[in-house]
Amino acid sequence: SVERRIMTVSQFFVVSPRGDTIVSRDFRADLPRGTAEIFFRNVKFWDGKQQEAPPIFHLNGVNYMYIKKNGLYFVCTNKVNVSPSFIIELLVRLTKVFKDYCGVLSEESIRTNFVLIYELLDEVLDYGHVQGTSTELMKSYVFNEAIVVAKKHSFANLRGIGDMGARTTPSTAVDKPITMRNQKGKKRRNEIFVDIYERISVTFNNNGSVLNSSIDGTIQMKSYLSGNPPLKLALNEDLVVGKSSGGAQYGALVVDDCNFHECVKLDEFDTSRSLTFVPPDGEFVVMNYRITSDFRTPFRVFPLFELVSSHRIELIVKIRADIPEQNYGGNVVIQFPVPKDTASVSCDLGIGVVGQATEYMAKDRKVVWRVKKFAGGTEHTLRCKINLNSAHQANVRKEVGPVSMHFEIPMYNPSNLQVRYLRIMENKSYNPYRWVRYVTRSSSYVCRL
Repeated sequence: SVERRIMTVSQFFVVSPRGDTIVSRDFRADLPRGTAEIFFRNVKFWDGKQQEAPPIFHLNGVNYMYIKKNGLYFVCTNKVNVSPSFIIELLVRLTKVFKDYCGVLSEESIRTNFVLIYELLDEVLDYGHVQGTSTELMKSYVFNEAIVVAKKHSFANLRGIGDMGARTTPSTAVDKPITMRNQKGKKRRNEIFVDIYERISVTFNNNGSVLNSSIDGTIQMKSYLSGNPPLKLALNEDLVVGKSSGGAQYGALVVDDCNFHECVKLDEFDTSRSLTFVPPDGEFVVMNYRITSDFRTPFRVFPLFELVSSHRIELIVKIRADIPEQNYGGNVVIQFPVPKDTASVSCDLGIGVVGQATEYMAKDRKVVWRVKKFAGGTEHTLRCKINLNSAHQANVRKEVGPVSMHFEIPMYNPSNLQVRYLRIMENKSYNPYRWVRYVTRSSSYVCRL
């Protein structure tokens, strides 16, 4: 029928950052060859400029829809008027399935496990029609074993909760394929990983005061438990859902709204703030939540603008880390645009500063300041002298800024949402390793001038 034909995929391919086609499958043979090369040529130089194409575009009778993950392009093509949101969701689920079965989603892991990738593709798509994207259901039909590829860049360590012996394990431990069998002579290790990710958005004024702020949080889980026993996950007892909820005590954790995975049972959530569920195979999101009430911002930004002369301006940016001393911000990047009429820029970080670097990118008209490790309780200052080609008045201030920050803070979450415990509801002798990790990332962290 026409409806069935509209929801089909003609081709699927994975393209590397260099333009190599790593995986390619033509399901319907209704499009010409060479679409992968045409896609890469246009995605890198859209409209003849050195800029990336939008996620959905039409070219010479072919619809191209793609997402970018870890530098790789995952692409579907079609020549009929397909639903774009349907295809984008399919691509997102395909990348999740690949990651669940390969452990790591990278060019090396896909090249190494190409036989497994093609087997997964054939289970998900049949003649371009989607059959299913459930990691759990496909285990009965997928027989190839993944070859484990080490993740090159590990970041935050995982920390144990409860009385579980060893307190930490490498962050790469969560990157094991779900189908990996026991090694000879080794007993299978029952483990479950809980990640609390929080993305924060903050806007400051030029005095360093917060204008608005919000947290978008996710509790993500990956289970390596034999038998898939039911679990109970307990959160803060003082958790209040909904700002309008009456009876919220002072200091309580107020969540504006939240939603849960379909496997989660909420029978005890209202009384004890605990969630019960049988974890499905692979990585899944237990809970999403949003917070807009006041919280302590991890970094405070204090800019100082001065018009030294008609041809020269000076900008001092001071940043203070308002996080505990045992925490740190990793790979911190601060950047701000400068006026169009800028002739040159000189940056001063002070004497004896290590682990920091500045760069003036003339083409993009912006200054980039990188701090490898920003320790809690410390502050850093950048003094930037900007020389202009022609005379300017005080209104040149409008062309400077805003100052934006990008960072990641391991083992810290500004909302103070905590996992009180994670228990196996059946079989008391069943004592797996349980790990929890807190990671805070910037979403939009901006200071206006």
